[in-house]
Amino acid sequence: MKFVEGGTFALYSLLCRHAKVSTIPNQHKTDEELTTYSRQTYEENSLAAKVKRWLEGHAYKKNCLLILVLIGTCTAIGDGILTPAISVLSASGGIRVQNQNMSTDVVVIVAVVILIGLFCMQHYGTDKVGWLFAPLVLLWFILIGSVGVVNIHKYNSSVLKAYNPVYIFRYFKRGKSEIWASLGGVMLSITGTEALYADLCHFPVLAIQIAFTLVVFPCLLLAYTGQAAYIIDHKDHVADAFYRSIPGPIYWPAFIIATLAAVVASQATISATYSIIKQALALGCFPRVNVVHTSKKFLGQIYIPDINWILMILCIAVTAGFKNQSQIGNAYGTAVVIVMLVTTFLMVPVMLLVWKSHWILVVIFLVLSLTVELPYFTACINKVDQGGWVPLVIAITFFIIMYVWHFCTVKRYEFEMHSKVSMAWILGLGPSLGLVRVPGIGFVYTELASGVPHIFSHFITNLPAIHSVVVFACVKYLPVYTVPVEERFIMKRIGPKNYHMFRCVARYGYKDIHKKDEDFEKMLLDRLLVFVRLESMMDGYSDSEDFTMMEQKGERSTRALLTEKAGSNTMSSIGDMSYSSHDSIMPAKSPLTGNSLTRYSSQTFGDEQEFLNRCKDAGVVHILGNTVVQARRDSGIVKKVAVNYVYAFLRKLCRENSVIFNVPHESLLNVGQIYYI
Repeated sequence: MKFVEGGTFALYSLLCRHAKVSTIPNQHKTDEELTTYSRQTYEENSLAAKVKRWLEGHAYKKNCLLILVLIGTCTAIGDGILTPAISVLSASGGIRVQNQNMSTDVVVIVAVVILIGLFCMQHYGTDKVGWLFAPLVLLWFILIGSVGVVNIHKYNSSVLKAYNPVYIFRYFKRGKSEIWASLGGVMLSITGTEALYADLCHFPVLAIQIAFTLVVFPCLLLAYTGQAAYIIDHKDHVADAFYRSIPGPIYWPAFIIATLAAVVASQATISATYSIIKQALALGCFPRVNVVHTSKKFLGQIYIPDINWILMILCIAVTAGFKNQSQIGNAYGTAVVIVMLVTTFLMVPVMLLVWKSHWILVVIFLVLSLTVELPYFTACINKVDQGGWVPLVIAITFFIIMYVWHFCTVKRYEFEMHSKVSMAWILGLGPSLGLVRVPGIGFVYTELASGVPHIFSHFITNLPAIHSVVVFACVKYLPVYTVPVEERFIMKRIGPKNYHMFRCVARYGYKDIHKKDEDFEKMLLDRLLVFVRLESMMDGYSDSEDFTMMEQKGERSTRALLTEKAGSNTMSSIGDMSYSSHDSIMPAKSPLTGNSLTRYSSQTFGDEQEFLNRCKDAGVVHILGNTVVQARRDSGIVKKVAVNYVYAFLRKLCRENSVIFNVPHESLLNVGQIYYI
């Protein structure tokens, strides 16, 4: 399995695949049969198995894991705000170096203009101009590396002694608090590395490894060493050491390259932020927003308009508010080190469960990582009052949004699970469901992957009619990168044939996007007809059986799962199709007898296909639940505020499901109901 996505949520999705730690229990064992769903098997007494059982043991452990993931995610979003601010402001500061009479406000205005232009161009994507990024960044690294070599030779070559580890030991041996606090500034020399993992969908892993080892790391060492050599002879030029150390003849070309490189660095972080938001959205941790696919060639290149403008406003506010690199640098360092710490802690269960690493290797990794990260963390925390509070405020704000949304999403799902309609009640209504069955097809959208949702009973209780064909459509996201189109849909029949009730589960990965030109209704209808055709090929099928179809390689190679009554375990094959036993949606011992379970074997595929086509021509209606979620009266004040106000406000701002699936307004029917959680 090749994973082509990174970030804290990608690590979380790995853990969700290998252990039952997801807080939304909507997964089914058929999901594990996807070609993109890779998981490990463990020996009973192995360390990995013990860790797996420990994580799955209690709900609070799953919740703590989710909180850790959200902390890293929210801080990474703050990183997406601070990176453009400090990068562009630092590059723009070169104007003032050549003109000492220029005020700081002019530099800030130039930076703000560049930032506005950068965010306004996001909707075009990077597909058409991305080819410029690599040569530009390569030129930038060659430039700073060359300038570093010149400065080392020109000012003080003895600075190369700093590569001896003895000097860092002597440095800290002095024991002054200022020395420890200086690590917060050193942290800025490694910022940007935390975004590499979230950018894995844009660049191959091998390309990142080669570029960093052969180009980035050597050039950065030369650049920082050269600046140190310059500062030794010019101690009053610390604030502008980079621009002041550039030789005069190449100053303005270097300024232009630095500004363009800052834009590229900002673009990388903004793209990483989009990817993080998309992952959080798919895993039920962020309100529904519009995700635009900007490239037909590269799946990972997306654009989120709402998030783009929020990032722009916050980025401009930070730039215009601080007006200097020092305080933004303190904020930036705090955000980066928190992301690194969270990634380190998440890597521990990944190494144990996914990689099956020996516990000694895990301990070595943890000790080495924390030995580097904890000193930087303590140094950055000491600068909270000097600008380090900014990423904390941003992270707390996004954490509240994401955690409240996820909490209410889970509670909504649990409410639907507990209030779903029993099949015995449905069968007791008879084929007409106790109503007038009017021509047409009704798609009833639900979050349940099994069972009949409460919205259906609410609908038929308040209306005297229902469509001739009813399809319960469930759209769910799995903790995988993508679900192949040929494996996306699972189709079932609910009840006897003459009830004409079906279930369709559409499965997506956290990088799959609903495109504007994607006709979701047509896709559902096509899968329904394919299912009926395959079902007609089954011999000895009875109305009490539950038939599940999951396409594997188009219509020619389709795997179907057939469940007979409890106690049976059959397997047969027809051509390229295989059938095996599966859990039935029907009760093993139905209290109903007689006509309610009469066979309709005389109905051929042609008859039902003709019936479905007539219903399709009569009209298709999409029934969505317009639910209002409220906290119970006995809930605490915190829960009431979170559910009745925060979640309600977010629900008003987020996109409707009808927009996501391109449902025509003339075919939309909203059914209102209240959920008390």
